[in-house]
Amino acid sequence: MTESRLTELETKLAFAEDLLETLNQTVIRQQEQLDLQQQQLRLLHQRLQDMQSSADETRAPRDEIPPHY
Repeated sequence: MTESRLTELETKLAFAEDLLETLNQTVIRQQEQLDLQQQQLRLLHQRLQDMQSSADETRAPRDEIPPHY
């Protein structure tokens, strides 16, 4: 009886270790995706700021829409 329980526990441990490794790999992939998305978001934010600053510099007063429109 002790031998069968030991075998069962070893089997469960092996499955648990495999599951843990799979979950760790999933977390690593997700972190890499998050890092990439953050980098892309920073780049888009910088481009937006650049576009806004260049638009502010080139806008003439006659191009402004009056407040009552």
